[in-house]
Amino acid sequence: MLPSRFLRSKATRCLPVVLAALLFAGCGTQSTDQSASHMQGEAQADSGYYLQQMQQSTDDSKTNWQLLAIRALLKEGKTQQAGELFAQLPQDLSDNQRKERTLLAAEMKLAQKDFAGAKAQLNELDPADLEQNQQARYWQIGISASQGKPSLTLLRALIAQQPLLSKPEEKQKNIDATWQALASMTQDQARALVINADEVTLQGWLDLQRMWFDNRNDPNMLKAGITDWQTRYPQNPAAKMLPTQLSNMQNFKPAATNKIALLLPLNGQASVFSRAIQQGFEAAKNGIAPVSGPAVPQQVAQAATAAVVSPADANVNDLTNAPAQQNAAAPDAQQAQAPDSAAQSDAATTNSAATAQQDPAATTPAQPTDANATQPVAAPAVAGTPANPGAELKVYDTSAQPMDQILNQVQQDGASIVVGPLLKNNVEELMRSNTSLNVLALNQPEHIENRANICYFALSPEDEAHDAARHIFEQGRHAPLLLVPRSALGERVSTAFADEWKKLGGGVVLAQKFGSTAELRMGLNGRSGIALTGSPVASSLPQQPGVTVGGLNIPAPPTDAQISGSGSVDAVYIVATQDEIALIKPMITLRTGSQSGVMLYASSRSAQGGAGPDFRLEMEGLQFNEIPMLAGANPSLMQQALKSVNNDYSLARLYAMGADAWSLANNFSQMRQVPGFELNGNTGDLTATQDCVINRKLSWLKYQQGQIVPAN
Repeated sequence: MLPSRFLRSKATRCLPVVLAALLFAGCGTQSTDQSASHMQGEAQADSGYYLQQMQQSTDDSKTNWQLLAIRALLKEGKTQQAGELFAQLPQDLSDNQRKERTLLAAEMKLAQKDFAGAKAQLNELDPADLEQNQQARYWQIGISASQGKPSLTLLRALIAQQPLLSKPEEKQKNIDATWQALASMTQDQARALVINADEVTLQGWLDLQRMWFDNRNDPNMLKAGITDWQTRYPQNPAAKMLPTQLSNMQNFKPAATNKIALLLPLNGQASVFSRAIQQGFEAAKNGIAPVSGPAVPQQVAQAATAAVVSPADANVNDLTNAPAQQNAAAPDAQQAQAPDSAAQSDAATTNSAATAQQDPAATTPAQPTDANATQPVAAPAVAGTPANPGAELKVYDTSAQPMDQILNQVQQDGASIVVGPLLKNNVEELMRSNTSLNVLALNQPEHIENRANICYFALSPEDEAHDAARHIFEQGRHAPLLLVPRSALGERVSTAFADEWKKLGGGVVLAQKFGSTAELRMGLNGRSGIALTGSPVASSLPQQPGVTVGGLNIPAPPTDAQISGSGSVDAVYIVATQDEIALIKPMITLRTGSQSGVMLYASSRSAQGGAGPDFRLEMEGLQFNEIPMLAGANPSLMQQALKSVNNDYSLARLYAMGADAWSLANNFSQMRQVPGFELNGNTGDLTATQDCVINRKLSWLKYQQGQIVPAN
């Protein structure tokens, strides 16, 4: 047996070695485990913590902490500091570190708004080779880089991301985003999608979309369709957690339209417009307004080339300050005496002169081909809402009483829905009243408020500008120039176009203003022409964040080409009367040549009934928008409307508005509660925003060899 002193001596000699081994093993394991757990997303900290760990590390874990610090800095919005640290990464990286470096490079591109660069970085990675938390980031980068534009790539990214998410709110957000991408597609875009046979989840989503397309305007059919779809695709994520918009359908309640109050100014200059709207509304209600049929070119041409009685330059959205003659009492629908056709024309002319200083958008007619033309004018079919002659309709004169008194009377009379008022100031009075009645306002206030019981339907120059921006963008144009009058109208149209262009992801919009026809004629005679240059239009939408430098967010300035044109303009949107555009188009050609490749577009302000073949030949290639009824979608209703308003196309548009107001009133609950509500109306393809503002997609036509043909 060994002496105890020897054993103690041996233990004493071994102890430092054992302790050192345990210390080094413990430190190494702890450091590696900590950085690894953070890299795998199991733990999270701020950039300060990671930077401190990086400074204290000397082995391979230092690079891990550096990568983690870059990720945290990006998350905190410190793009410049992240970029500086990114540049200091060593060249010699492990395979996992290289993958993380590429993901960070893509995330940095996103932070810099370089979406193409982010996609290029993703192309260097195979998601199957990534860790689970890296896969979730990979798909999120692809989703963000798509900028919300619906595509098959975006759908696949969202579907791949869904099972990687753990929190219920994250899953719901993913499902809602997937549905939004599908709902944002047109039916033609959806039909064009080609998927692989093994993409079962995507096939289920597409079948849900098709069911929705087929039944979206019938709440009961949509409810049944959703239930049937859930039975057929029980494993689809959306079957277990419906998109929010579709789940809201379970609470759908249709609005009653058995007793309707129509609020219109029956006296004063606006009365002529009220009468046209009332005629269209009553025609649709009583089943007199014909539903759509095939466009018959000869009928369209004959109506369009008839004598036009002074097309008015008035616009419903501008009838804010139109004076009204005050009467002691408001006549109801049976007692109201409408002015005859001649009086309507005179009133329209008077109103045009009275509002000339405001320069409202013209409601002038589109000029189809002449009677010998053979090209049909294509436009969307118009879906008719069933007539209901038994519904009680009462008209209230907003020019005779204050709005609060009228609303009290409407409430006492037991109206189930209100259509109107028409004048903007009356709509704003109605908003201040906080009425509980369901209201389809025939105008918009300056500031839209999302009220559960109010929708807004207006014919406005802003509508046309929004539609023009979408049409020009869809045609692949990237650098638009606006030619607008030097007036309040020009400012409004420019801002509306720029706002919509920005929503679509477009860049800077340029605008150039012109003066009177006399000024234009002088320019044409002097052969100075019109150069395609302009000044950037300031959008009213919030600015997108720019590049972060030194902790400050600096928006990227427009380039010289964007400011001056410099030959980069590829589309021109012209807001002008027929006389003005007859001078403007030749002046553009004078400066750019006939083969410049710049596409010209115009609002319906430049199209008037009675324009001869010389004008149509001079406008060769020009595209313009028009309401479907006047573009040939409903020739029977167009003839009926023109006959009712003595061939005044400005009033014919309001007649069509009245007919569409009947359809919208009967679909009030759908507009408010059914996602993706759409109605092919006489004034456009009608859709409702989240605030229940009715947007109109118009028909686009073009001049071709002296005729007018569909632009698409």
